[in-house]
Amino acid sequence: MQPHIKSFFDPVTGTASHVVFDETGGHAAVIDPVLDYDAKAGRTSTLAADQIVHFLREHHLTLQWILETHAHADHLSAAKYLQGLFGGKIAIGVRIGLVQNTFKKLFHLEPQFAVDGTQFDVLLKDNEIFSIGALKAKALSVPGHTPADVAYQIGDAVFIGDTMFMPDSGTARCDFPGGDARSLYQSIQKLLALPAATRLFLCHDYPPQARAPQWMATVAEQKAGNIHVHDGISEAQFVEMRERRDATLAMPLLILPAVQVNIRAGAMPEPESNGVSYLKIPVNSL
Repeated sequence: MQPHIKSFFDPVTGTASHVVFDETGGHAAVIDPVLDYDAKAGRTSTLAADQIVHFLREHHLTLQWILETHAHADHLSAAKYLQGLFGGKIAIGVRIGLVQNTFKKLFHLEPQFAVDGTQFDVLLKDNEIFSIGALKAKALSVPGHTPADVAYQIGDAVFIGDTMFMPDSGTARCDFPGGDARSLYQSIQKLLALPAATRLFLCHDYPPQARAPQWMATVAEQKAGNIHVHDGISEAQFVEMRERRDATLAMPLLILPAVQVNIRAGAMPEPESNGVSYLKIPVNSL
């Protein structure tokens, strides 16, 4: 059975979120939902996520899963918001503890903050099979951008997170803590070994002015045209390009607030004695 897919694009963060559903049974998964965040005011809102809320309600879908491809550095996750409205299990790759351990140290988080992924409901292993209603899904480990990235294969579609972008935009950076260009190349080759017609759904698009945002390209299209990793690019060539390019990139605007929330499965830190949650800004540490 092939999945039905509805995608939502957030132009502020360049993020594509996806609703995958079994039309006959009415079960759904939401992949990489966005919580709006005003960095100037430190205030959240739910405009992006409410588009997904409306779609789920309009189509009478039961939210079974909220799937994160990784702990994002460019947007806050709306996983907890959606779970509060619809239920469902929040899942991520089993190696998320590696990321939590790194950022617990960077942000000097509370001693009781666990680095074993227990903030999430389910930790998925490589090649682990799970169900979305009548749909069969499989988690694929695709480290490189972070050590804990996973993709989700559902029918002829694979939701690949931050591995590749659209062919004219190339591939994701690897200079965050625990990232590795060689691992990313190997993960991409794993994806490109899938059948040529496989649809690869992306987490981000940063389009040139000449085109509108897009979030899907086939394996064949990526192999033929990806500017960083098309057929004929060796691992050594890719690693040299990626490391050289990453050295020129600024940090994402929302990396500091986003990572603190996303390693908590989309939850804010516990409120302090005045009832307010606080996010930390480490100075001269990144």
